[in-house]
Amino acid sequence: MTATALGARAARSGGLAGRLVGGLLHRWLPLAILIGCWEAATRVAESPFFPPPSEIATRMRDLWFSGPASRLFLSGEAGDSIAPSLGRMAFALLLSVVAGVVLGIALGRSERVLAYLEPLLQFARVIPPPTMVPVFIVLFELGTQMQVASIVFGAVWPILLNTADGVRGVDATQLDTANVFRLSAAERIRFVIVPAALPKIFAGLRLALSLSLILMVFSELLPGTSDGLGFQLTFAQSSSDVPTIWAVIVLLGVLGYLFNTMLLAVERRVLGWHRGARKGS
Repeated sequence: MTATALGARAARSGGLAGRLVGGLLHRWLPLAILIGCWEAATRVAESPFFPPPSEIATRMRDLWFSGPASRLFLSGEAGDSIAPSLGRMAFALLLSVVAGVVLGIALGRSERVLAYLEPLLQFARVIPPPTMVPVFIVLFELGTQMQVASIVFGAVWPILLNTADGVRGVDATQLDTANVFRLSAAERIRFVIVPAALPKIFAGLRLALSLSLILMVFSELLPGTSDGLGFQLTFAQSSSDVPTIWAVIVLLGVLGYLFNTMLLAVERRVLGWHRGARKGS
């Protein structure tokens, strides 16, 4: 019986509990089947390059989650690898959001300026961030500043361009209403333009979040890095520590999933009025 059929049967069996079980089956049963197949296949193959998921999970626990409960089970290794990576990523993403939203609002409010600068922005957007690393090394030298600059350069464009597009698409009736009530420029941005552009801003933020995680790892693979998940991945590769390589890869996937889930939860809460308005219309 498929996961869909199991979920439907559980949902019909009774109320909130049935819907909860059905939702869990829809979400997690395919993943559990995949992990089970992976475990069986790797144990049959016995390849040194593809350890079973149970061995990867054990290595993840030993590396990062073997600490006391008072520290949320985080070990000292987690503070040396996970914390620096997430700190750089969070700071770079914050800079990207601030720069992208501010510049996007400014460009979106001026059709003429946006028309002049859009070819340049699109040109800069398609430049792969790794190709800019030599430039960032000259400007910032190796270290945290160069890593943050690499992340910002890749993550800012989705936010900036989506914000400009959202501001440009604000309903003219809303702007006319703001003029009738004689709202100041700051009030017009706060109460009319930003709320109307929020769906587009969140769309850009989701892309920027994924790019930030990817670029965070890439920036830590470069020479001169002394901590972070990327550094740990490079060190494990140089010492042929295959379980640690897979542990880092799986951890990055888990982090990406958690970050995306949290962002979607924030988006649903912030944009609840927007979905309500669309249903009403």
